[in-house]
Amino acid sequence: MAAYSVHSATTNNYFSLDDILASQEKIPCTFNIEVASMGYLDQSTKDADISAGTKLELPFWLARYLNRGTRSIVDLETPKTYREGYRHIFTADPNVVDLHRLGPYFYLFGGKLLSLNLADADDIANVLLKTFQGRFRRIMDGSQNALHTDITTQTSLLDEQERQIFAAGQLSFHDFQKWESRESEKLCTSVMVANHRKRKRIGFISQST
Repeated sequence: MAAYSVHSATTNNYFSLDDILASQEKIPCTFNIEVASMGYLDQSTKDADISAGTKLELPFWLARYLNRGTRSIVDLETPKTYREGYRHIFTADPNVVDLHRLGPYFYLFGGKLLSLNLADADDIANVLLKTFQGRFRRIMDGSQNALHTDITTQTSLLDEQERQIFAAGQLSFHDFQKWESRESEKLCTSVMVANHRKRKRIGFISQST
């Protein structure tokens, strides 16, 4: 997995399923104008149109589109998980937070929020960094000591990117153990050479018969 960066999180990746799923996360929006024939977006009313002042939670990809330009159709609010109350929790002890429950794409979606004109964008960027830094050591320690144990309890609190890091840590430790026990240094016949020898053997048998 590529290292987390603001640039990768704020740009769309058409070929990434994680990016597509993160773009479905909801953002609280308030409509500035009446929008015709879009009332079906509001499940609380049967009106055909959306009235000005209506508050809805829309997926990120749609909210960002409606918020473009100087006369944007909607105003955006910071999602609850990234507001000040939660930021205090993350700062106090990020390791006890169940990020997967709060949002399986906590870092990726949070990075996307930085592309919007939110008043607390700097605070969001800071809490993303501090939360990752505070949880990274525990994630890596867990991955190095869980090769032959049930990892469900360790990974259940992790967001999807953290789970990928955990898996990468396990793989690296497994490879190190193979190197340490000299298993990685064992020489074996390459597939190309083995196939060549097999063809020669078959040809020899054919000639003999």
